Amino acid sequence: MSELLIWSAVALYLVVSLVVAWRSRQGQGTGMADYFLGNRQMGGMVSALSYSATTYSAFMMVGLAGLTYAGGVGALGFEILYFAGVSLVAIFGPRFWAVGRHFGFVTPGEMLGHRYESRGVAVAVTLTSCLFLIPYASVQLAGVGYLLSGMSGGAVSFTTGVVVATLLAILFSRIAGMRSVAWTDSLQALFMIVASTLVALLVVHELGGFGVLFDRLAREHPQSLVVPGNGVFSLINFLGLTLPWFFFSLSNPQVSQRLFMPKDLSAMRRMLLGFLVFGFIYTLVSVLWGFSALVAFPSLESADLATPTLLASSHVPPVLGVIVMVGILAAAVSTIDSIMLTLASMIARDLRSSSKGSEQAQLKLGKWVMPVIALIALGFAELRLDLIAVLSVASSSGLVVAVPAIVGAFFWRRGTATGALVSIVGAGALVLASFVTGIKPLGLPAGLWGLPMATILYLGASLVTRPPRDGARFMQIANRQHSRSR
Repeated sequence: MSELLIWSAVALYLVVSLVVAWRSRQGQGTGMADYFLGNRQMGGMVSALSYSATTYSAFMMVGLAGLTYAGGVGALGFEILYFAGVSLVAIFGPRFWAVGRHFGFVTPGEMLGHRYESRGVAVAVTLTSCLFLIPYASVQLAGVGYLLSGMSGGAVSFTTGVVVATLLAILFSRIAGMRSVAWTDSLQALFMIVASTLVALLVVHELGGFGVLFDRLAREHPQSLVVPGNGVFSLINFLGLTLPWFFFSLSNPQVSQRLFMPKDLSAMRRMLLGFLVFGFIYTLVSVLWGFSALVAFPSLESADLATPTLLASSHVPPVLGVIVMVGILAAAVSTIDSIMLTLASMIARDLRSSSKGSEQAQLKLGKWVMPVIALIALGFAELRLDLIAVLSVASSSGLVVAVPAIVGAFFWRRGTATGALVSIVGAGALVLASFVTGIKPLGLPAGLWGLPMATILYLGASLVTRPPRDGARFMQIANRQHSRSR
């Protein structure tokens, strides 16, 4: 594909997105909630599209397509189980929203610190989030690097693609914080779902239609249509991938923080329903991309090149290919700028005590932290580690250790600060050690035992320590609002 066409499309995307982001500045306040939560006034449609764009990032059209290319239909089951995990939002969403409104929480770490009456818990959540989310942010940058490099035949280097995505994410998040991110996310989500679906159908048509596509898969790649297939989705690997992914909506703070943002519970319900429709379509499209690439190009050097190679091929007209490319670029940028905003808000709010600085001081610190986070993610992306999908799940394996403390915050009065700290720090350290050393206790991947270990530590430490005095009130506020929402 022409390098000029690629850069022209990126430039047009930049101009349109900047106009949307700049217009979102109208009515912007000066506080932490204004900048990082959109003043808690997000409508249902904007929330749904922004939630979708943040969740479905480069992981989908590059990562999930690549995982389908490498391992076959098991990738669909993996993603469907994640999709089922979004049902947790129906349980926890109204509770997050209620306590966020009542106590003025800006970050999930602040919420847990208040519930367990321990600033140490908030600090532990923030540090764990930074440790495991920055690699996930780097995945988005790497996805853009692979995309631009693959579609240009190497004319645009991997590093150039990574730098472009980093600069765009910094730019959009700085203009108006969550307001600009949410509105540009909405534009990007509509663009990526329409473009990718239409072009996927075109590719299938070029390959002879659905019948021919699956006949060729059955004849030439039969292992791609069964589980475990070629071994990528053996039972242990499958469970190791899906368990942390199931809890993504709770464990990943850039996602759970968005539960503070809807203007009311009706908007939250519309957000959830809109996301489910969007996610189902996008999942099928991404898996279809992977299958199509496997039939058309069965001997790629890297599975993560499946989508870029397909888009740059004769099966897709250049103009349509570059449209989908921009959609994937937009998805990646929407995720990394959301991660930057969330981590910056957590560092400014939870690592620096609110009693030691005004909201304006916290906001100033958060704005300075965002580009630092982006540059660290850029450096990590340059390492080009493993498959994008596998790296994404590795990050979730580390973040899932906070789930027992989150569940206990709303449903177990006996949960204590010590239990939360021990489970997050202890299980998080074990997960990190497993990834660094490659050691798998009992032969099980970290994604499979991280959550059970965190649960055991949380329950055990809580039972031998004293619970916080006001935990019951926190739960009462959360559960009363949830009862009204049904």
